[in-house]
Amino acid sequence: MAYIKNIIFDLGGVLLNIDYHKTFTAFRELGVQHFEEMFTQFHVNELFEKLETGKIGEDDFYETIKTHIPQTISNEQVANAWNAMILDFRTETLVVLKTLSANHDLYLLSNTNSIHLKYFRKIFTRDTGQPLLDSYFNKAWYSHLIGLRKPDRDIYEYVLGDAAINAAETLFIDDTIDNINAAMELGIQTLHLKSGKTIEDLGL
Repeated sequence: MAYIKNIIFDLGGVLLNIDYHKTFTAFRELGVQHFEEMFTQFHVNELFEKLETGKIGEDDFYETIKTHIPQTISNEQVANAWNAMILDFRTETLVVLKTLSANHDLYLLSNTNSIHLKYFRKIFTRDTGQPLLDSYFNKAWYSHLIGLRKPDRDIYEYVLGDAAINAAETLFIDDTIDNINAAMELGIQTLHLKSGKTIEDLGL
């Protein structure tokens, strides 16, 4: 691997434990029988694309989801089902980030949405006693706040330009291969963090 000045981390599946099946199950229990046709780790439909790029707000999302549910439910029930996938932070990995920050500029790049952002910020404080995950990084980018999402080429170009960093000196770590492949096309160094592996296993 070539010289690395910057490291960009994905969030879910890298720093934060995620179980998509918990959300699939939660929505099935609400009456959405084929939720995984709408959203998975690897594919999102138009509704979730718009949510994760900030093109629709929470209320629009809730109302659209309710059209797929036969009984009357509350926004809170939808939010609870949507947040069910979010488990806990990998606190051992956060310790590694502190060590890496001594010699590297660290960044965070996440496909997310306002509902999840509020929830995982609470989980972060619960798990660490600290106020904000963003403090570990020089800069953090959340898809719904910048209007772009992985694996679209535009988001990587945006990140490189916004941080004024060189692709060849930058390592990107993500658990989704499509995101990795897109970053590689721009000359960014990459590591695919496969299921069951952690940042600690990489020996950075």
